[in-house]
Amino acid sequence: MAFWIASSPHNHTQSETSALMRLVIYATLPGIFAQWYFFGWGNLIHIALAITAAIIAEFTILSLREDPSKHLTIKKQLFDGSAILTAVLIGVSLPALAPWWVSVMGAVFAIVIVKQLYGGLGHNPFNPAMAAYVMLLISFPVQMTSWQPPLELMNLELNFTNTFYAIFTDFTREGYSVEQLRTHIDGFTMATPLDTLKTNLTIGLTITESMQNPVIGDNFGIGWEWINAGFLLGGLFLLTKKAIHWATPFSFLSSLFICSLIAYSLSPDTSASTMFHWFNGACMLGAFFILTDPVSGATSTKGRLVFGALAGILVYVIRKYGGYPDAIAFSVLLCNMAAPLIDQYTRPRTYGHNTDVKSSENKS
Repeated sequence: MAFWIASSPHNHTQSETSALMRLVIYATLPGIFAQWYFFGWGNLIHIALAITAAIIAEFTILSLREDPSKHLTIKKQLFDGSAILTAVLIGVSLPALAPWWVSVMGAVFAIVIVKQLYGGLGHNPFNPAMAAYVMLLISFPVQMTSWQPPLELMNLELNFTNTFYAIFTDFTREGYSVEQLRTHIDGFTMATPLDTLKTNLTIGLTITESMQNPVIGDNFGIGWEWINAGFLLGGLFLLTKKAIHWATPFSFLSSLFICSLIAYSLSPDTSASTMFHWFNGACMLGAFFILTDPVSGATSTKGRLVFGALAGILVYVIRKYGGYPDAIAFSVLLCNMAAPLIDQYTRPRTYGHNTDVKSSENKS
């Protein structure tokens, strides 16, 4: 007798999938609010653009491949929440002042190429949002590395109107360019704390000297520490609701913590602290909202522990020795590629397997 199992996520009804997606979207709100508070309206505008583009792309593909024999209608698939969640993850990952077409192109690529080309929800081998992010980063490195400084460090005012104009025209309403918006009052261009640290180390500065940079602030990075705290809060909410499995974020954060702790203990002048790695970049977003993707991750508890630990090691290695300061997206895609192999060697043993083996040995 054969038993057929549907593709992941293994939810029994479409309504359960929709409820899960909505829950995850709600959990991103604390992190999104922190982004808005410290960096302004840019990411909210990109989220809106990405959602619009994702829904249009999803509707177009579903219309082209509609099968009357399928019991799911286009409307149910379109609003199951998966496309909207992908768009939200893309929107929060982009530089706030990136051009409008970056979020649109990323959303279309994620839905059409990474998701629907492989058969839709449950069949994509890679996380759509991170695959789109890497595509954009490799294709448009200038636009994808033009990070905006926190509002309190900006030399020019950036309200909603100026942000809107900058995203759609590359200039504010008063005529200031995006590059001018990124310039600190002292005359140097701002970058993220991770990028600032990596650049300073290459020119011979120590960690202590790098921590004096205005973008670092009093702790681990103005704004970035609170954004990560917001996504951590949302992730803990998902854990309490049992919407995600604990193993992946636990092993990821533990792995990154151990790697950074060892390096910091051996060379505190050239290695950042563990908390700096935890509360900068997309660390908490990756731990609770991206690596926990039930489609492109490992399936068993042991597999999730290995999956998360591997991601943590890759993030640290790329941050420390690679050319990209954050590394969450690259580590996610590499782990997505390794997920089938991880599942192969960590799948639970079939019930009664040992008994059958022993009985056959006794008969022989």
